[in-house]
Amino acid sequence: MSAKKTLFDKVWDSHVVHQIEKGPDVLFIDRHMVHEVTSPVAFLGLKNRGIGVLHPEKTFATADHNTPTINQHLPVADPLSAHQLKMLEENANEHGISYWGLGHEKNGIVHVVGPEYGITLPGATIVCGDSHTSTHGAFGAIAFGIGTSEVEMVLATQCIMQPKPKRMRINITGQLQFGVTPKDVALFIISQLTTSGATGYFVEYAGDVFKNMTMEGRMTVCNLSIEMGARGGMIAPDETTFHYIKGREFTPKGADWDKAMDYWQTLHTDADAVFDKELTFDGSLIEPMITYGTNPGMGMGISNAIPTSNMAQGGASTYKKSLEYMKFGEGDSMIGKPIDFVFLGSCTNGRIEDFRAFASIVKGRKKADNVTAWLVPGSHQVEKAIKDEGLLAIIQEAGFELREPGCSACLAMNDDKVPPGKLAVSTSNRNFEGRQGPGSRTLLASPLVAAAAAVTGKVTDPRELMEREMA
Repeated sequence: MSAKKTLFDKVWDSHVVHQIEKGPDVLFIDRHMVHEVTSPVAFLGLKNRGIGVLHPEKTFATADHNTPTINQHLPVADPLSAHQLKMLEENANEHGISYWGLGHEKNGIVHVVGPEYGITLPGATIVCGDSHTSTHGAFGAIAFGIGTSEVEMVLATQCIMQPKPKRMRINITGQLQFGVTPKDVALFIISQLTTSGATGYFVEYAGDVFKNMTMEGRMTVCNLSIEMGARGGMIAPDETTFHYIKGREFTPKGADWDKAMDYWQTLHTDADAVFDKELTFDGSLIEPMITYGTNPGMGMGISNAIPTSNMAQGGASTYKKSLEYMKFGEGDSMIGKPIDFVFLGSCTNGRIEDFRAFASIVKGRKKADNVTAWLVPGSHQVEKAIKDEGLLAIIQEAGFELREPGCSACLAMNDDKVPPGKLAVSTSNRNFEGRQGPGSRTLLASPLVAAAAAVTGKVTDPRELMEREMA
C-alpha cells in the first residue's frame, strides 16, 4: 500500500528530475515569471556563457516594480528605472519571451497578472525572482521566490536545485466575524507564529475559513506566507479554483481541460497523511488586524492595546527600538492615531475584491483632508473591472483618484514614496523601517481598515462604519 501523501508532497515529488544524495532535489519548473528588477543580471549571465533560454514559452515577463503609476504613456523619468525596464524588454524580445511592458493591456503586478491569464495552474511549480511568488500557491501550486543566480539557472535549464522543505498545516475552523477579511486572517497567523515561526516549512492552509474564501482571498493569505518565514503556502484546489481558472487565456481547453481536471481533482492531502507540524486556530476569535511595529509579526486585533512586552519579536531591546521608530508606546491604543497616507494596492491587496471592499466603506463619505491616498490596481484587468462595476464613480465621488497599475508604494522603488516620519495605513505586505520610503512608518491592514482610515483621518475600526451602514 502506497504511503499517504500531503498535497505538497504530491506536487513536489511529481516534479523531481533528480535526487542528489545528501543534497537538494533537482526540480522541474512549469512556469517562470520575470520582472525588471531581478532579471537583468540573470540574462547577462546567459549572454556571458553563450546560451539561451531553454523554454521561452514557459517564461513570462511583466514590468511592475519600477513603473510609475501616473502618466505611464510618458518616458520613465528615473534613469535607473528606465534602464531596468529597457533591459527587460530587450532581453524578452531577444529570447522570444512573452513581454507585457508599460502600455500593454496585460501589464500589471507579476503575481496579479499570472492568475488572471491562467498562467497559474493547480499542481504546477512556479518561480519568480520575487519573494511573494508564494501568492500562486492559492491554486494548489508550489510557488516560491528565487534569487538572481537561480533565475539564471531556471532560464538556462528550466530546473532548479532545492532542498525539500518540511510540511506544516495550519487549520482555521469556524466562521469569521463581521468585518474580518483574508488579510486579517493572514496577519493573525503571522502574529501568532512570528516572522520566523514557519522557517523551513511549506505551509498548507486548511479548514472551513479557507474553503469559504474567494480565490482573491486565498491569494492574499498565500502571498503573506513568506512573512512568517515559510518557503511558501498552498491551498488545495476545489470548485472555487476550477471556476476561477476555466476559460482563461493560458488554461487548457477542450479535451486538454478534461485531462487536466482528472489530475487536478487528485490534488488534496490524503487522509492520515502526516505533517511535520500542525496548528489549529478558531477563526471566530479573529478581529480586524493592524500592525504596530516594524515587522509583520508585530500585529494585533485593532481594538487591543500595544503589548507591554513582546519577547517573541526579537527581545526587549529590539522591541523597544521598533516602538521608538514607530513613535508608539507600550500600552497605546491604535484606535484614533492620526494617519497621513493610505495605500490600497500591491500583490497582496490590489485585486478587484479589495477595491470592492474599499468602495463599500467610502461610499457616501469623503476623504479626510489630512490624508494622501494612493489607490493602485494590480493590473489593467482590475482597472477595467473597477470602471465597469461602477466603483470608480464611488471612489471619485468620495474624493479619491485611481492610479495606473504597478507595485507602487509597496516598496518605494518608484515615485510613490511615503515621506520621512509620515504614517501610512497600507494594504501591502511589509512594514520594515523605510520600506515605503526612507523614514516612513507603516501600519499593515486590510482594505476595510485602510478605507476607514482614509475617510476618518485616523486609525478606525471599520466595523463602526459598517455597523452604521447596516443600522
